[in-house]
This record gives sequence, C-alpha cells and structure tokens, in this order.
Amino acid sequence: MTMARRWRSTALAAACVAIILAAVVQVHAVGQTLLAVLLLVCGGLAVWAYTSPRTHALRYLLPGIGAAVVFVIFPMLYTVGIGFTNYSASNLLEFERAREVLRESSTLAPGSLRSFALEGGPDGVRVHLDGGLATPPLALRDAPLTAALTPADPPATTLSMAERVALLPALRQLTLQPPSGPPLRLASLRSFGHVQPLYEEATDGALTDRITGIAYRPDDATGFYTSADGDRLQPGYRVAVGFSHYATVFSEGRFREPFLGVLVWTVVFSAATVVIAGALGLLLAVLLNWEALPFRGAYRLVLFLPYAVPGFISILVFKGLFNQNLGEINFILDGLFGIRPAWLSDPTLARTMLLIVNVWLGFPYIMVLCSGLIKSIPADLYEASAVSGAGPWVNFSRITAPLIVKPLTPLLIAAFAFNFNNFVLVSLLTGGRPDRLDTTLPAGTTDILVSYTWRIAFQDSGQQFGLAAAISTVIFLIVAAITLLQMRFTRVADEAARR
Repeated sequence: MTMARRWRSTALAAACVAIILAAVVQVHAVGQTLLAVLLLVCGGLAVWAYTSPRTHALRYLLPGIGAAVVFVIFPMLYTVGIGFTNYSASNLLEFERAREVLRESSTLAPGSLRSFALEGGPDGVRVHLDGGLATPPLALRDAPLTAALTPADPPATTLSMAERVALLPALRQLTLQPPSGPPLRLASLRSFGHVQPLYEEATDGALTDRITGIAYRPDDATGFYTSADGDRLQPGYRVAVGFSHYATVFSEGRFREPFLGVLVWTVVFSAATVVIAGALGLLLAVLLNWEALPFRGAYRLVLFLPYAVPGFISILVFKGLFNQNLGEINFILDGLFGIRPAWLSDPTLARTMLLIVNVWLGFPYIMVLCSGLIKSIPADLYEASAVSGAGPWVNFSRITAPLIVKPLTPLLIAAFAFNFNNFVLVSLLTGGRPDRLDTTLPAGTTDILVSYTWRIAFQDSGQQFGLAAAISTVIFLIVAAITLLQMRFTRVADEAARR
C-alpha cells in the first residue's frame, strides 16, 4: 500500500511538473519572459513543498503566501513600477512595437487614385479600372490575391453598391498589378490607388515623412518620435521617467492645487465620518444598554439594519432620495420649508450629503463595537457609583468612556483608513462631482484620493496611468502609516489591558 501510494505521489508530481513546464513554455513563447520565470519559480517551489518530507508545515502556508504574492505584493510592485514610467494612452507600447506600427503606416501616392467597377459573371468577378484596364474573372475571397490588369472593353453591367459592400473584405485583400507602374490596393469603396509607406526609416533610426520630408527621431526623454520643431508622432512608447510624476504632483501648480485640495477633503471626510459615526454609535450603545428602556431588542435590530443591507444598495437608494427634482427628501423640505437644496450641484451640499450617507452606513458598526465593550465593564463599578449618588453623566464620563476609549481607538483608526479609500461611496453617490472649475484635470469637489486617481487613469482623455500609479503609491504610503499607527495603538491597548 505504501509503495502504491508512493508511486501515485510520484506520478502526480511528474504530471504537475509537466503542466508547469508546458505553461512556462507557452508564456515565454508570447514574449512574457519575466512572467515565465516567475511561473517557473513558483511552480517549482510548490512542487518541492508538497513532495519533500521536510516541508510539511510549508504546505499549509503556501496557498496563503501564494495568494498574498499574486493579489497583494505583485499588484503593489507593478503599480509602483508604473509610477516611474510615462505609461499612458499615448504611450502604451514598447519601443520596438511603436516603431513597427509607425513603419507600417501608409498613405496614398498623390495622383494614383483610379475609380473602379465590378462586373459579375458565371466565372467570377472582374474588376474594371478607368482607362480601359480589367482583371480576368476572379473568385474573390477573404485572402490575399494578386491579379494582373490587361486592356479590356468597358463592362456591360456592373454590380450594385450593396453587392460591392458585401465583397469589401475580399477587395481589401486584392492587389492589382497594372501593365506598368506600382501595384494598386483598395483605397475606398469607389477607387483603388497606390499605397506606399508613410515613413522611410534611415540608418540612424529616424523616420522621414515621404510627403513633408520632415524627419522624426526617437526621444527617450518623452517617449515619442519627435521632429526638430517639437512635433510628435503617435503612438509613443514607454520610457522610464524617474520621479518626475511625483515632482509633477507636488510642484506643478495645475496638479498640486487639485491634489492638495482632494487630499485635505479626504482627511476631513474620513475624520468627520469617524467622529460623527463614533459619537452616534457610542450614544446609541449607551442608550440601548439602559435596562429600563423597553423594546431594546427591537430598537437594536432596527438600528443594525443599515449595516446588514449591502452598502451599494443603500448608496443607490440614498442617491434617489437626494435627487434634486424627484427625491423624497426635497419633497419633504419643499413642503415644510419651501426649499429644494441642490444636493448634487452645490459643493458644500454635495459634501454634506456624502457625510450623511457615510455616517448612516458606518454608525451601526461603531454601535455594535461599543455595545460589546460596555458589556465587558464590570457591573460593580456602576453599583458603587450609584451608592455614591452619581448620575448618568458621571457614569458615562468617569466609567464608560475611559474604559472603552483605549480598546476602541485602534478600531476607529481602522475605520479612518477604510473611509480614506471609500471609493464605492463616492463613485456611486456623486462620481466626485460637482467638478472643480479651477483646473483642467478631472477633479471634483467630492473626490477623495482614490476616486481622483481613478478618474485620472480611466476618465481623463490622456489616461495617464503612470501619474495615477504615482498617486496610488502616495495613497499606499499614507494608508501604511495609518496602519502602523493602528498597530502601535493596539499594542499600547494590549499592554494596558495586561496591567
């Protein structure tokens, strides 16, 4: 039995090795050498961990380590790396690929256009050009085909435009060779012409425009083929730009001002949410802990509902409630006070709405935490306080608050870090709008850093992925600092509890 099990294990390991090697070869074949090496290392480590008797403990840790590497460490390093490049919608390609695309660019030679007609027949389709030239009957198909042109009489009947359009894929593959002169390719639905390369490559790597005669040379400082006058060819290519994105964010006025404004609002939004939700959650937890309060279970259930409902559903419901024209909130305010606030177009009101919704989503969590912490306070303390004649405020300020504030502090810091990156709320409720009018960047008055970064990367016309990655790195450092602070407070709270 042991020998059979050993043979099965060996066969399974050999099959895994074969699969890994096949995957490595396929990945390397498509040009992803770094990914192939990474796959080979990870696969070899996995096979070794699950076959060696000395790595028994590693077998249980390896899946978690692998998930952390794939979903946390690799995206983080990739994002940091992009932040040091000019990666954008204009600079998507590597240099060799960008040069290849430019070399394949073509244009019609001046004066080479020749109108054509199609003549159908039992043997195939003949292409007639003006000037009395035609091809023999052709079996047009969606594949490369070259046909010689010879003198011919004008066609008696021609195919309609609809029939011509149906043959368009085959006509694009057709090359016509006249008795003299260069070959002709399809230029439009009505004409053929001589298609020639737009750029001629010199020995020094420069590309010269055949029409204008302007030479363009690769400029590794910008990632574009650039002329002496500064004109650029598209597409560009990716180059390393060092810390220029970080310098741009903090030094250039058009980037610095919206970035600092968004950063300040992000901190204010996160802090205000934690303070208001924390105060409200603590107050409700204290009230629900009052034994003389009837129906405490029902109240606790109702107040917990905002946390039980998926957040994105609540956000979309509130978006409808705050609608300026059809929302129920404005109907009530209009009926009671004759006002209809512009929740989505006024910056102050939009921020207020964002805080209201976020507090609604967050206070049940704080309430549950505070309820649990209050339950852990010994009842003897309150009994002694009652004997001394202390009232509710003294109980709260001298007993409840001091005993729960230390264990609650790390959790509040974690809530601050969560709200610092609360992209879903901003994206679904306001989309970052109303937009800032003092900048050309896609920055809104309700944008937080993560939504601002997303808009730069995916909504800006330039799709500046490198700049967005640099801002993401800054956000990561800020959140990492907050996490370290949380860990420090947690350690202090644990030490205080042990004392």
